[in-house]
Amino acid sequence: MRFVGNALWFIFAGLWLGLGWALAGLLWCITIIGIPWGVQCFKFAKLLFRPFGKDVRFGGGLGSLILNIIWLCVSGLPLCVEAVLIGCILCITIVGIPFGKQCFKYAKLALMPFGADIVKT
Repeated sequence: MRFVGNALWFIFAGLWLGLGWALAGLLWCITIIGIPWGVQCFKFAKLLFRPFGKDVRFGGGLGSLILNIIWLCVSGLPLCVEAVLIGCILCITIVGIPFGKQCFKYAKLALMPFGADIVKT
């Protein structure tokens, strides 16, 4: 069942969301200072290509807060808007509502990626 869910997700939303995160990661890695943000982007791009069977847990401390503030100012808002738009489009149909809900979950991730961990379910 995970294979079917991941295949449908990849076709309808995962490809575009994952490519957005990968592009952000490439742009961050151009500078040496941005490498921690780039690594985080690649980690979540991998998640967005195959999300079924995995969950995101949020946490973190002061360091994560500072990194999230910098992230939000530079890359977080465009990735969040992308996820929300794709989620709204998917929620137009009844079949797409579960995928749209996943997009909204990843919109939250786009706002606060530091301190978030991927766990298998």
